[in-house]
Amino acid sequence: MNPFLETLLDTPLDDTYRGIPPGEPAIALRAVATRGWQPRKGDMALPVLTLDEAAFAHNVDQIFQYARSHGAALAPHAKTPMSPQIVQRLLDAGAWGATVANLQQAAVLLRAGVSRLMLGNEIGGLASGTRLGKLLAAYPDARLLAFADSAHTVRSLAAAAVEACRPVEVLVEVGGGRAGARDDAAVDAILGAIREQGDKLALAGVATYEGAVASSDAALTASNIAALMERAARVFKQVRALAPRAPLVFTAGGSAFFDQVTQAAQPWLAADGNALLVLRSGAIFFHDHGTYQRALQAMDARSGFQVDGLARAAATGFRPALRLWGEVLSRPEPGLAICGFGMRDVSYDQDLPVALAAYREGTALSGWDAQTRVTRLNDQHAFLAIAPDSELAPGDVIEFGISHPCTCLDRWRVFFGLDADGRVQSAYRTFFG
Repeated sequence: MNPFLETLLDTPLDDTYRGIPPGEPAIALRAVATRGWQPRKGDMALPVLTLDEAAFAHNVDQIFQYARSHGAALAPHAKTPMSPQIVQRLLDAGAWGATVANLQQAAVLLRAGVSRLMLGNEIGGLASGTRLGKLLAAYPDARLLAFADSAHTVRSLAAAAVEACRPVEVLVEVGGGRAGARDDAAVDAILGAIREQGDKLALAGVATYEGAVASSDAALTASNIAALMERAARVFKQVRALAPRAPLVFTAGGSAFFDQVTQAAQPWLAADGNALLVLRSGAIFFHDHGTYQRALQAMDARSGFQVDGLARAAATGFRPALRLWGEVLSRPEPGLAICGFGMRDVSYDQDLPVALAAYREGTALSGWDAQTRVTRLNDQHAFLAIAPDSELAPGDVIEFGISHPCTCLDRWRVFFGLDADGRVQSAYRTFFG
């Protein structure tokens, strides 16, 4: 095992981490299962964030089946969990590599032994390019592919190559709504700048992100993605003309529209014969009870999730794997309960958490009001609208689903994996910086 990962597993978990009961003797991360904690029983300090291990493993299997059936590879976006343990699990499952958003994330994964990274972002200016070069110099056997959407970025990557004493592989990014070259002139400028740098840089392919052109209008989104993919295909032909024998990469695909990317790119990548489609989905492994649930329902409406030529139901085929557990602190008035978590503990940029079940001393409340809902969050408090005669009482534990894993996981230094009986069987360190 990589030395960094080995040391990580020996991290002592004490009550400075959320979830660990106050006064509990510190325990090595690798040994956390020996405590037999069950969040629903109140064994842990609340709030606590958990991962349903079976659901996660199922989701991994689902998306890898999809990728294999379409001849695609996966470089999961590590920004979602920023957990080297999770990334290693995905590599063990067959991931081509991992995607990162910045140098800090790249440094973490390189230290953890990941040997193939995609920097799914522009690097910035010359100083940032030099910093990238120093990082690459420290890991001479690692491969990193970097996005470029302007001649400025190309020059920064050339500075990285000088510092690293080896070529940097460049993916020409085309895009809309966010980063990415917008027109033919911008692409020509990028390619010209790469040629000017000689052997400092190597053309590796084309990149885009289709989610940046999405909107609330499904038809408009489909049209925008189709247009983006047509532009990407044209740029790919330009890159191929400049690198006629090189194996090239085309990369796109978040967790909401990867089916449209795959459908559009497969014909021209197959015709090329020496190119690989790499999908960068990250949130799909965790799924959720909100924004991605709606996204997969929309995918099902277009029969997009197809494996070996057969459509599958993505919205039910993927399972929400993350849960937040919170304790009722107060019933100050009829119709209101205050729960002990807030904006510091859970995502709220897409939707508020969804109340799923309530427990008293580990037993599900039979009179649970399924209409209970979170109406707003403070820093450390959640406001729940409940029935006036609800039996909820201080000390009851409520299980919540979340929306948008990427902005939930980053609030936690450690999250815990649960087995089928709801017992803690694992713990995962995160490195969001």
